Amino acid sequence: MPIDQAETYPDSQSPTLILSHPTPEELIKISTNTAAAWKDSLSPSQFLEESHYLSNVPLAQDGAMTNWILVDKRSKPNARHILCSCETFRKRSLTSNARGEVKDSIVHGVASVFCPPEFRRRGYAARMMEELAIVLRTWQDSKLPCVASILYSDIGKTFYANLGWKPVNSNTDIEFTPKLIPSPTISRGIQRDDLAELCKRDEAMVRGALASLSKGAKERLVIVPDVNHMLWHIAKENFACERIFNKIPTVHGAIVGQPGNQVWVIWTRRYYSHPNDKVHDNVLYILRLVVEVSVFHDSEPGEDNYDTQILRQNLRAVLEAAQDQAARWELDIIKLWDPPAIVLELLKDTEFDSVTKERETESVASLLWYSKDSYNGVDVPAWQMNEHYAWC
Repeated sequence: MPIDQAETYPDSQSPTLILSHPTPEELIKISTNTAAAWKDSLSPSQFLEESHYLSNVPLAQDGAMTNWILVDKRSKPNARHILCSCETFRKRSLTSNARGEVKDSIVHGVASVFCPPEFRRRGYAARMMEELAIVLRTWQDSKLPCVASILYSDIGKTFYANLGWKPVNSNTDIEFTPKLIPSPTISRGIQRDDLAELCKRDEAMVRGALASLSKGAKERLVIVPDVNHMLWHIAKENFACERIFNKIPTVHGAIVGQPGNQVWVIWTRRYYSHPNDKVHDNVLYILRLVVEVSVFHDSEPGEDNYDTQILRQNLRAVLEAAQDQAARWELDIIKLWDPPAIVLELLKDTEFDSVTKERETESVASLLWYSKDSYNGVDVPAWQMNEHYAWC
């Protein structure tokens, strides 16, 4: 009897279970099933529209986004049970060894892992991830090698760690409160047209930092903070803002200082619920924070020559701009992930009220490193710049 007509479901270790790609009709079914969990402030129909929209924006275009499903190969498309589903994003990455030899590569970001309620607790999610871990090692690697896959666990650290995706050492949140700033700060707003050039400069600085000798780590990994990452988050932001406020934001960050000594932040607004709801926890996420004098997060304060007072003033200016934008756009909190050591040091001497947390159950950045000998290698590199731009 075909599996779609059976009363029982296949064992999770059955050889008939395979990874496949959904049809357009099955994609609609997946979005319908996941809407309750991930629609945020949108209606179910808007979520379906958003899902299609985000599959055609930067970071997803040109085959960079792939949808995956676990199914029984004995069943036909559009008539088969979708036992589990997810999507992956091909991301540009850089690695360097202790000698500072920099290589281009790719990393696949795994997102939207979902098992329908009727198929849960049967081992299907684990089976899908086991299959995916193997496939992604050589997926779309014709131009550049795939060195890792990443994901952000919302179910703690254990489940994915047992499948190879180990939590990184730091999943730090610094949280600030929104606040209207009555007088202008010394920073200026970053517009959409500014992003490409800023990201280009950022990448050049990151490459330069990677070319320096590594401190205490055999290898370092960076997911390139390119403009496609920023535009994907902005596309998601715009979709929600247009439906909540009937307008879209024009300011996507703040920058201050002269080139060579600048500080800038790029941010995005996330509405998990409508601002008019009684309970909400909407966030202004800082996607990327750049301090030109200290690009990397393992740099220590005092290693470079800079004016601490000016740097503190510049940092304060861009964070105040974030506070102001968060307040004006009815957001509840500002979150900065994994800031550089120099920023943590400077924040100690500012008047900002901030709370530092370690993410233990939600958005836990986890890395599956593909070593030369095994897809679950032991020698894991230091993931630099574990910031929100790389979240998917």
